[in-house]
Amino acid sequence: MTQHAPKSDDFSLVRVPAHARLPMWEVLLVRIGALTCISQFMLGAALGYGMTFWQAFWATMFGSIILQVVSVLLGIAGAREGLSTSMLARWAGFGKYGSGLIGAIFAISLAGWFGIQNSVFAQGVDQALGGKLGFPLSAALTGLFVTIIVIFGFKWLSWTAKIAVPGFLLVMAYGIYKVLENHSLSSLISSPAPGPALSISAATTIVAGGFIVGCVITPDISRYCRSSKDVFGMTVIGIFLGELGVNMIAVLMAHAIKSNDIMTIVLQLTGLFGAVLVTFATIKINDINLYSSSLGFTNAIHTLFKVKTNRAIVTLVVGIFGTALSIMGILDQFIGFLILLGICVPPIPGIIIVDYYILKRSRKILDESRRLGTLPSESENFHPIMLVAWGIGILAGYYIDAGIPSVNAILATGLSYYIGMKLLQSFNQSKVKVEEVV
Repeated sequence: MTQHAPKSDDFSLVRVPAHARLPMWEVLLVRIGALTCISQFMLGAALGYGMTFWQAFWATMFGSIILQVVSVLLGIAGAREGLSTSMLARWAGFGKYGSGLIGAIFAISLAGWFGIQNSVFAQGVDQALGGKLGFPLSAALTGLFVTIIVIFGFKWLSWTAKIAVPGFLLVMAYGIYKVLENHSLSSLISSPAPGPALSISAATTIVAGGFIVGCVITPDISRYCRSSKDVFGMTVIGIFLGELGVNMIAVLMAHAIKSNDIMTIVLQLTGLFGAVLVTFATIKINDINLYSSSLGFTNAIHTLFKVKTNRAIVTLVVGIFGTALSIMGILDQFIGFLILLGICVPPIPGIIIVDYYILKRSRKILDESRRLGTLPSESENFHPIMLVAWGIGILAGYYIDAGIPSVNAILATGLSYYIGMKLLQSFNQSKVKVEEVV
């Protein structure tokens, strides 16, 4: 029998059924919305301030390709099973309690970033209105506005993207038009970096690390895709239009203005209206933060306490709490803690990809339950090898200086998990043979 979920719950603990899947372009808009925002523009401006145009281009390409491979693999698994990242992990290496731990990490870190991004959004709104509302009231209004959007689930995320993404892209197009009024494109492309030099390796690390969390939670979005082909299109177009497109526009603007200050660049090129639209586009990254946080909390509560909570109620509680913290300014004290949690995220794909695509330990029960429109009735509770591999990945990402930390974490985790599981399998087979002889 097919599992059902309340409409507001947005299939948080069950598979997204075929009738609820969406056209690729609707999912794509949500994906692009996660990249067409102030934080991505800040990243591009930082590259442009410390690099030439072509140096920034190749750094973005290298970082984007890395994200692309991981996103596609995770995204296809999410679409095939119709499951969010934390739910997929339950049958892809992490087990019941491991997936709950992932859910908790996602939930806490993304809820924290929701509050911080809300502060940025509120400050922009307050400045645009000449300080008439004041920061506390602005933060309360912006936080509750985003919370209401997320309560209604993925459909409303899609509708918000249809407004915010075109608005952001129009501002970028107008900004480039203003740049090219006074500068030739060839001169900007050939101009030296206006600020202190930034190396290719450092820049590639920034690009890959800047969206690694968004990359890991790809299944939260791709579970609404209708096919693997849609997932591939969504991730390729999303990353290269969002990541490469926004970065290169920001690079040209930084070269023209000779600054990496985002609001200075936007105000000089597009005026107050453009600054308001760019600030408004923050909604798109922040509603995804809150949405994935609500999915993580729902899974963690269900796993740890065996209680099924409605995702909409969880969203309301988390949204109000995050908004209150942003109003009080407490979140500024937690940035270090959130960054520490972020170190735990890059290794996660290593285990999921190896277990789902190579070891395929749960593929048979997933395939059988998918045909019935349900979930497997059981899963392993926890696997110590997963925990050891996860720890190795965290250490590799943190301590290995060569290469890109997030990639080091993924590779070290995946390799150690594969070797560990194979050694365990060989040990168990040897043990069975000895027992048979005896």
